[in-house]
Order: sequence, then structure tokens, then C-alpha cells
Amino acid sequence: MSVRRFVGANSRDVMRQVREVLGDDALIVANRRTEGGVEILAMADDAVDQFDPSPTTPAEEPKASPAPAPVFSLPKQPDPLEAMSERLLREMQDMRELLARRQPLPTTQSGADTAYEHLRQLMARVGFSTELSEEVLEALPDELSALEATNDAPLNWLREQLMARLNVLQHEESFFDQTGIVALVGPTGVGKTTTTAKLAARFVMRHGTRPVALVTTDSFRIGAHEQLRIYARLLDTPMYALDAEQPIDELVGRLQGKQWVIIDTVGMSQRDQRVIEQIAHLQGGKSTVRLVLLLNAASQPETLEEVVLRYRQAARAAGAELDDCIITKQDEAGRLAPVLDIVMRHGMRVLFGSYGQQVPEDMVVATPPALIDQALSANVSSSARAETAPLSLPRWSRDVLGQGRRLSSVLTRLRQRVVDFHRLEAAWDIAALPGVIQDQRLDELLAGASTTRDALGVVWSPRRNERGCDWSMPDVALNEQGAWLALTRLQHRQLAGWQPRLVRCAGDVAVHLLPTLPDAEALAWLNAQHLTWVSMVPASQRVYCQGERYTLRSLFQESTLTHSVGIRFRGQSMQLSSAYVEAQDVSGNPVLAWVGEVSDPESTKRIVRRYWLTPARLGSDVLTLLITQLQSDGLASLTKRAWQQLKEADGGDVSSELRLLMASGAAAVAGHLDIVDDEDAQALRADLLRLLGTQRKRRDTALLDALVHVLMARDAIRQLGSVSREGVV
Repeated sequence: MSVRRFVGANSRDVMRQVREVLGDDALIVANRRTEGGVEILAMADDAVDQFDPSPTTPAEEPKASPAPAPVFSLPKQPDPLEAMSERLLREMQDMRELLARRQPLPTTQSGADTAYEHLRQLMARVGFSTELSEEVLEALPDELSALEATNDAPLNWLREQLMARLNVLQHEESFFDQTGIVALVGPTGVGKTTTTAKLAARFVMRHGTRPVALVTTDSFRIGAHEQLRIYARLLDTPMYALDAEQPIDELVGRLQGKQWVIIDTVGMSQRDQRVIEQIAHLQGGKSTVRLVLLLNAASQPETLEEVVLRYRQAARAAGAELDDCIITKQDEAGRLAPVLDIVMRHGMRVLFGSYGQQVPEDMVVATPPALIDQALSANVSSSARAETAPLSLPRWSRDVLGQGRRLSSVLTRLRQRVVDFHRLEAAWDIAALPGVIQDQRLDELLAGASTTRDALGVVWSPRRNERGCDWSMPDVALNEQGAWLALTRLQHRQLAGWQPRLVRCAGDVAVHLLPTLPDAEALAWLNAQHLTWVSMVPASQRVYCQGERYTLRSLFQESTLTHSVGIRFRGQSMQLSSAYVEAQDVSGNPVLAWVGEVSDPESTKRIVRRYWLTPARLGSDVLTLLITQLQSDGLASLTKRAWQQLKEADGGDVSSELRLLMASGAAAVAGHLDIVDDEDAQALRADLLRLLGTQRKRRDTALLDALVHVLMARDAIRQLGSVSREGVV
């Protein structure tokens, strides 16, 4: 059978055609986006078995005549997509899983009864662009896609996804407590003067009238000075006028003692070439001026898109950044989705929302739940046509921006989820520095981390080199929720002997998960301090039970493991069965002796069997700690994998201990994302793996590779100098 061409509006439509014509086992030869949508070349599964890509067979030597032709031939058309090479055909067998992974959803005749279609139509109806809708809904889990449109779960998922993409001001004080100069910029009539007054009023409510001053540069509009002067008089704050030719530093000299200055600039059309001159004038002095763009929620999407593009281009031309915005006139907007769509796609941060003329009442700090709920609940006629705002950027630029937005979103959520993720990023920053100063900066980083109180516990690693490596696995800290922290503890920087190490961290760490039973002195110290500890021990470890001496292997030889729980272990879903017995250790201390078996729930094959000792006073609740230590078993292999990737990439320019810190930290974050299963974690995993672009059998290694990819991409963007434009740091 020949390779066949299928064309549709989107991937799901084309895949539906492929299945209808060629069946569920069809193989995809190639795919690409076209002006009309998506184009796919596919062939029936049985056709591959007839294809022999090799020019000769083992039974005969090549002859002078041309190599025999394959059973099928590609259509002879000038389109290069159809002239696919034999190399791609050899790889088609590896693509069999593609259809199984992303099969089109079953649809009814109406085509709108599935959750996917319902969400797509909802986003279009309320005003989100097709570009953002496809980007968001691409990650819709299959179990939600198959639900009926009336089910609330898909809508809740969509709401969470949109909120995660909306960057807002986290705390109002972080804006008003940062002294300096703030300039509001934007087109005419967007509400800059009223917003200036609202911001000044909120500042006065927090800090009083003495530290603040109002400035206007609007000498064109009749009555502009007088309007702001009225607000200044009501707030009892001084007002100054800045002429178009007057340097900003000259004004600053007149503002001695003012900690917070807000400038109401001249409103200019985004198409006015003087926009560049205006922003360059604001940035021309020694004083740093923070720029805030005002966006009119009632404007057309096309206008908003152009405003953001032109004003940000003007800011970059002046060597400045324009990442913050305020949404105005929300009360006049029929739909809020278009402005939020543009804010998300351009990676801007929303500071406040304004919805009226009252000062300062009609302005609130932006919150994702309120903004997204308002956008999704817009009362828009179902016949309303949702157009995608025309972009004045080339297609390849939009694709790169899309990747940048996803990268920014992933990094933002990682920082929110892993409390010390910023320290892992700091370690990666050090790796980009010259080698002669890496050690100094690493010392400073570790010294600063040692003064924090993030760690509640430590998973201590074995005191030996990992197999085939010249380094030992670092110890991994735990936070209050029992999650691994990103900045690990290098073994060679610690004291020798168990008790000195334990005593050194006594003020911070209350939980110790030990790889082996420490000496009697250290154990006595742990018990005297009433600290929580768990010790993994060998099967030959001896204890006393009912006056008799046993090895743990013999003690549990006839035991039935009655308690079972599902866990993630080495990147797979497994079953842990356990049992415990009250006993005494060799020193007579009361302990619980534990045995645990990890097995495959499908084949019931035993994977590992482990033994532990825990203080009797902790009771059976200590099982959660046993699971944590058991799951930590996979961090060493992940660290090896990351270490090798970094070693191949850094060319030897990164010190060994810094590379180990980076690798083990990435392993801890990837391992954490693999074992947690809340909704936020599921969404973050999906976005990470989508950035990786390929499917892997083990989820933990796939997450590790994706995370390393994200951190390397972040470093590349830093090197290009466009760090803050997409919120990457």
C-alpha cells in the first residue's frame, strides 16, 4: 500500500482521518504544519512488513543493475515532504506507539460532546486565542478528555492550567516597599492619570504622604496637569511637571527626600514613533525608572497585541525592560479573556486590576482565581466569533516564544513547589562562571544555605563511593512535608564519624534516615535527644525477641507481610508489603524490627527485600519514613545519569563537586516530581515531559532528562541576555 496524505484543521482531526482509513495500527511517516492546518503522511501497518530498506540481501551480492525497488513507492510529486528518505521508513516501526499514546477522542455526531471539544469551544467563545487554547489543551489528560462535557473536572483542570500561566504580583508590599521611580506608559485614554492617583493613594495609606511625589510629562492634553494636581492636592502630596526636553536626573535633584515617585506619562499611540523617544528619555539618566504598561481591557485583541509588542520593543531599544502591566477599565470590557491571553503569551506580570473612577477603591491587586473566573464566566453569545489576534511576528518567532512561555511556566512552578529550588539554580549559575572563581562562589552558596531552616530531616547516604564512580552520593535534606530539597549535602565537606555529623546538625534536623546502624555512642545520643531516627540494617542484624537472639532474616522467616501500600519505586508503580516485631537491640534498647518487600503488582515478582530498626517509642507511624528512605534508593542512579550528562556538556569547565551538587539536586527534584501525585504535580509533570518531546519507559529518568533540559535552556537564555523578558529568572 502507498503512503497516503491526510490534511486537517488540527492534529486530532487528521489523526481521526488516519484511523478511519488505515485503522488503529497505522504508522505515521511524517507530519508538519501547513497554512491550512496539519498534514500527515501515513501508511497501513502491514505495508511496513513488506518493506526491505536494505539494497541487498545476505543471499546474494549486489549486481550492476539498479537496487531492487521497494514493494511500495512514494507518490511522485515535487513536494519534498513526500520524498521521505529510507532512513525515516526504517524508523517507522518505532512509531507504532504514537497512535496508542494520543488516539483521537470518540466524538458524537455533534462533535462537541467530549470534554476536549467543550473546553476548546469555551475558550474560543470567551476570547482566548487559538494559539493559547491549543497550547493549554494539548496537556489535557486522556482520562479527562474522555469525560462528558457536563463533567466539572475538565473545567476545573482548565482553570488551574490558566491560573498557572498567569503571572501576578504576589504581595502588594513588594511593589510599594521598593523605593524608586515608577513610570506608567501606554496609549491615550487607557487611564494612566487615574491609575497614577490610585497607586499614590495606596502608597499613602501604607507609608504616609511625606515620601511620595507625583510627576506628569503630559504637556499636550488640555487640563492634564490640572487633573493630576487635583489628585495631588487631595492626597496632600507634591506634584511636578517634567518637560519633554528636561533630563530625568534634573527632576530627581528636586525630589530630595522622596522615596517613591510615580510618573504619569504622555499617552501615545503604539504606532507613534515618539514612543521610542519617550521611553528613551525616561531611561536616559542615572536613575533607574521602572516601567509599567497599562492595558485597556475593553480594547480589541489586535490593538492590545500591537500595544504590547511596540511598547516592549521601544523599551528594549532603550536598554530597559517592560514586564509589568496593569489592566484597566475591566468594568467596560465585555470579555476579559483577550487581554489575559495576550498577557500570558507575552509572559507579562499583572500588578493590579482597575475597574472604575473612584480613587483608590476601584483598583485591586491582581489574583489569578478572580481574573480567570471572570474571563471564563463571560456572558458571550455562542455565535460570537473568536478570532486569533494577528501577530506581527514570523511563525518561527511565535514557536520560540511558545517554548519560552512553557519554559517560564515550568520554572515558576518549580520555584513554588520546591522551597529551595532557587539554590539549585544558583549552583547552575556558578557553573557558567570562570573556573577560578567557582570554588569561592560555591563556598558562599553553601555557607548561606547552612544558615537556613528549610530542612527538618536528612536522608543520609552510605559512606562509600557509588559503584563505578569516584564520588559518594550526597545526603539529601527533607522539608516539613517529607519532600526532598534541591540543595544536597556533599559528604566530603562533613565531619568524620556518625556522632560528630549528627551533633553538627542537631539544631536544625529532627529526623535522621540512616543507611546503616550507627555505633552505640551515636545511637545513645540520638535516643537521649529524643530525635526521630530510622536505620536500614542487613538481614544478618541481630536482635532480641522474647529473650531469644535472632537475625532479622530468621525472625521474619515465617512471617506474613500483612500491610500493603502502593508506592513509586525506581520510576515504577510498585507494592510495598511490610510487618514489624517488638524487640531489643544488642544494648537492650526497645526497638521495632521491620521487614519490607517491594513487588510488581502485576507479576507479583519481588523486586527488593529490606530490613530496618526504629525506636519503639515511635510506633508503627514510622512507616511513612521507611517509605521515604526506600524511595530515596533511586536518587543515586538518577544522580549518575545527570552527572554523565553534565560531564559531556560542560567540557570539563565545571569543578567536580559543583557538578555533583547540580546532578544530585536535579535528581532530587525529578524524584520528588515522580512520587507525588496531586493535581499540580500532574500538570507540572505533563509540561516537563512535553518539553522533552519524547516518551520514556521510566518516568523518573524522563523527568530528570526534562529538568536538565530546562536548566540548560535557562542558562542558554541567560547567556543571550534576555533573561527577564520571559520571566526565566
